[in-house]
Amino acid sequence: MSDSQHPLGETPPAVVQALTQLLRPLVRLLLRHQFTYPMLVRLLKGIYVEVAAQEFPVPGKAQTDSRISLLTGVHRKDVKRLWRGEAEARAAPTVVTLGSQLVARWTTDVEFLDEDAQPRPLPRTSNAADTPSFETLVASVSRDIRPRAVLDEWLRLGVARVDEQDHVWLLADAFVPEKGFDEKAWFFGRNVHDHIAACVHNLAGGDPPLLERSVFSNDLAPASVAELAAIAREQGQQAIHAVTRRAFDLERADVAAGTATERVHFGVYFYTAPRAPTDPDTDG
Repeated sequence: MSDSQHPLGETPPAVVQALTQLLRPLVRLLLRHQFTYPMLVRLLKGIYVEVAAQEFPVPGKAQTDSRISLLTGVHRKDVKRLWRGEAEARAAPTVVTLGSQLVARWTTDVEFLDEDAQPRPLPRTSNAADTPSFETLVASVSRDIRPRAVLDEWLRLGVARVDEQDHVWLLADAFVPEKGFDEKAWFFGRNVHDHIAACVHNLAGGDPPLLERSVFSNDLAPASVAELAAIAREQGQQAIHAVTRRAFDLERADVAAGTATERVHFGVYFYTAPRAPTDPDTDG
């Protein structure tokens, strides 16, 4: 029986099991940051209304409070209070938006790469037109923000360092700050959202299916895990660099042609934990 054949109001048990699995680490995060169950219920209520209103209309008919209430189980008076039409844009912090663009250029543009195609350390400033510097890197992406301000923020976040020769070194191949909690939280929301969205697309029979693959093993020693982690990091970075370089070229061409209407998100991850005795597929 497909999910479309389940009786009205009956959630497939496989979906309940999957939700139980994926919600465990989320609840762990919520408890760690004092986000209580009542707070989650309030948040979920608004999201239920928002998604129902925007993504589940009746073809040819206007969306109504009653329809949303019936679909979500949220009381009609709450629907009326919560429904505000289009959701507010959840913009990324400026440091994330600019930082991602800068790192993409630093890791793909030959002007800023060494002979091994790795991001070269850049002099903080340079008076020579043929010598790339951190200032020219920032100016190539935005002339509205001072390079010094960007560098100070990157030093705070642990994305870069400055050596004794006043050269700036990139410490991450992708913009994932080590110390900026707000920035890391934004990436957490974006990355997990898009990963789950790809899975939901495929589970719903979306055509064509989206790339969503993984490798797992449940019987490994710690030394073997370390070896696999190193392989995953090396191969993952190669894949990220290849997609980034091509995306960078395509984006410039599509923007110039006025055909840039889509976004993509490609990522990799690696996770390890002690195997649970009763269920080797859980995260413990």
